[in-house]
Amino acid sequence: MKTLVTDIGLLVGIGTDIRKEGAAMSEVGCLKDAWLLIEDEQIVGFGTMADGLPSGVDLNWSAEGRMVIPAFCDSHTHAVWAGSREREFEDKIRGLSYAEIAANGGGILNSADLLHNTSEDELFEQSIERVLEMMAAGSGAIEIKSGYGLSTADELKMLRVIRRIRETVPAVVKSTFLGAHAVARGMSREDYVRLVCREMIPAVAAEGLADFADVFCEQGFFTVDDTAEILETAAKYGLRPKLHANQLAVSGGVQVGVANGALSVDHLERTTQAEIDCLKGSATMPTMLPGASFFLRDPYGNAKGFIEAGLGVALASDYNPGTSPSGDMRFVMALGCIRMRLTPEQAFNAVTVNSACAMDVSGIAGSIAVGKLANLIVAKPGFDTLGSLAYRYTTPFIDKVILRGKAI
Repeated sequence: MKTLVTDIGLLVGIGTDIRKEGAAMSEVGCLKDAWLLIEDEQIVGFGTMADGLPSGVDLNWSAEGRMVIPAFCDSHTHAVWAGSREREFEDKIRGLSYAEIAANGGGILNSADLLHNTSEDELFEQSIERVLEMMAAGSGAIEIKSGYGLSTADELKMLRVIRRIRETVPAVVKSTFLGAHAVARGMSREDYVRLVCREMIPAVAAEGLADFADVFCEQGFFTVDDTAEILETAAKYGLRPKLHANQLAVSGGVQVGVANGALSVDHLERTTQAEIDCLKGSATMPTMLPGASFFLRDPYGNAKGFIEAGLGVALASDYNPGTSPSGDMRFVMALGCIRMRLTPEQAFNAVTVNSACAMDVSGIAGSIAVGKLANLIVAKPGFDTLGSLAYRYTTPFIDKVILRGKAI
């Protein structure tokens, strides 16, 4: 079926770039008074109303002057979890740090306990609600990690739930194995790393449950050497590396990620010139998670400095129960502007084309281009610039979300 959308006030995000870097982070392709043609799931054409409209369409509807942008891409989430960690929210209010909560048995280990006692069906029901919420807020491509299992059986349970979500929703869903999120209770770090490499990764690969493998390479969690061993093992099984790095300290995670060809290195709240130098010329996408900085009152990543150095930056939500309980990418974009001092254009590219790159879906998502999925957001009247999305950051702005060519 061919669907023609006419009278688009501003069509934003046109382009075929795989990623944006340096000065290009400020460039956004736009057309005023535009039309867009969808065939089945894909974009097959666009142009200006003045140029004339294509013929042979099955359905024609008017955007009535509204702005249309590509759906957001969220390249770092932990949207599959069980229960709630609301009590830890109160611990944070009382002044406990993330590291202190983890040392007291909270954090990831708390989530692992809750998940262990939750059936796969119940875990799916809890998690699909979050994913539907993210889609309604404009996300059309979502990466979801395991990592609250910390045993082979429970990690596989999480990854099977992610697979069920992928098969259920129209959003693009990518799956990441994060067995090395924390050390399981009662195990040494060395024994746990062996478990991840010798048992978990082969089991994940045997069922084809993950696209990527990730490690929490952080002070008090997994070392650079642990990380290299896990990523090298995962690569042998066809799992491309992604990485948590430099959230709590300058950990060496960026360097080990780049050395192992990581698709992205994520968090980056604490970096130096050495990390910038390491990332230059690499295929690794620096990804920052301002929602975690906001919730934890931590430093924000040096996105502006990275861009000024010629690098690209992606932004993602880090949607999780303990440190970033929001999957709203419009809020992430706003934080990019308000707290990281990105321009609206830079922040927009960070939550669309660059975040698509950070989850390896640039060929089908992240921009308006012929051949890509028709994953779109139609804005409400009055939201006619990118700046308005960030400036009026709590005002509902979505008129409709279209995924794979259909309104959800």
